[in-house]
Amino acid sequence: MQLPSYAELNITAIYPVLALIIWATLLLVADLFIRRKLLTALVALGGVLISGGLLAMQQTSALNLAHGSALNGMIVVDTFALAMQGIFLIAAFIGILIAVEYLPKHRLERGEYYALLLYATAGMMLMALAADLIMVFLALELLSIPLYVLTGLARPRLESEEAAMKYFLLGAFASGFMVYGIALTYGGTGTTSLGGIVAALEGGAASLPLVLIGMGLIVVGLGFKVAAVPFHMWTPDVYQGAPTPVTAYMSVGAKAGGFAALLRVLLLAFPTIAVEWGAVIMIVAALTLILGNIVAISQREIKRMLAYSSIAHAGYILIAVAAAQNPEVAPYATSAALFYLLTYAFTNLGAFGVVTAIEHPDGSGTLIEDFAGLSKTHPLLALCMALFMLSLTGMPISAGLVGKFFVFRAAILAAAGNGWMIALAIIGVLTSVISAFYYLRVVLMMYFREGEGQASLPPALGTAVFFTALATFVLGIVPGPIFRVALDAVLTLGG
Repeated sequence: MQLPSYAELNITAIYPVLALIIWATLLLVADLFIRRKLLTALVALGGVLISGGLLAMQQTSALNLAHGSALNGMIVVDTFALAMQGIFLIAAFIGILIAVEYLPKHRLERGEYYALLLYATAGMMLMALAADLIMVFLALELLSIPLYVLTGLARPRLESEEAAMKYFLLGAFASGFMVYGIALTYGGTGTTSLGGIVAALEGGAASLPLVLIGMGLIVVGLGFKVAAVPFHMWTPDVYQGAPTPVTAYMSVGAKAGGFAALLRVLLLAFPTIAVEWGAVIMIVAALTLILGNIVAISQREIKRMLAYSSIAHAGYILIAVAAAQNPEVAPYATSAALFYLLTYAFTNLGAFGVVTAIEHPDGSGTLIEDFAGLSKTHPLLALCMALFMLSLTGMPISAGLVGKFFVFRAAILAAAGNGWMIALAIIGVLTSVISAFYYLRVVLMMYFREGEGQASLPPALGTAVFFTALATFVLGIVPGPIFRVALDAVLTLGG
């Protein structure tokens, strides 16, 4: 058996991921000798910045050789992967800032938190880079296992332990679907490479029934990760039970990682059966939009409300995925999904940052009623939260409105090939109207209800909240430059 050459491995293509994994491993060891965990957090931030610097260098002409295939074709570095990795690193950086003062305040100051977060980020980055179903699965596990541990970080709090156990058991169950789907796809095509799968389908050498079943099971595994209906059952309990910074990071990073893999697998491996997976994604998107937005109305706990909100927003992104079944619209739909993921990252991380500020050390203070009077006691914090709620609703002067505009436009463009896309876009608009009820209820509490509105906003958390608020506002009024970057983000099979 001939080992692949260094040129085939092309290690330079994965320098950002390698740097993050090595840094996390060194941090895990160094933390044994660090007493002040603030220093651990600063070192973790340094690791994110180093990985981000390497990622930026990859986009320059000096390192253009890093683009293409790596690890003997199991990794592909294209503009889509580079853009997605940027989103993951931004989420990790903000996630660390949110956690810096939260952990000691809640007596959860454990240095392994930051190493696990970096490992999970590396898994997300590999999800965006994967050009082989085996690599998709390995990346999924590298993403998931640290998150299972982080969810139970607040031990011995019963709700945290319960959330971790539920997330682990259901996650392992979903991984089983994923592995079985990969096995059936291999059985139907004789390969796990995305390029090999599409070649087998186009050449008529594949067993279509096996491939269809395998693809469906893969969608189930990734649907769990993005919290799409009916694979969403874990989301409310896990979001509520996990420490709030973990919930914030998970709600953005895990979802983005799942969608990165979903887009790459469906568009590159199964374009010849786009009609079949397009119909499935449309149904899942409609169910996700309806259930997420309607059930969120009855929630009194802000983390559970944002959990159902997260389910609903998975539905909006799935509209773009469904629109990508039309090959002419697929590049635009991919860009719309990418832009939406970025806007959602800033908005949701900011919203959870505000929740972190009002949460008490015993874990209480996260009812929607606890926001009453916040505009009087902390006017700037209330203004930021109002902006986040408006953005999640899709109101003007916010990034959320622009993100939904691009997603709905993708659906309308795709309607030329599938008229049902218009119906899906209408469902998206109507559920956005429904969502205004529970999002604006938070604004109502802050500005029109009497209350004490207690909050604690230390420097790192304040930086995270105000930065995300600024990004949400700027992307809402000047989206053009970032969307042009998203338009340049193209999925390829490498080469």
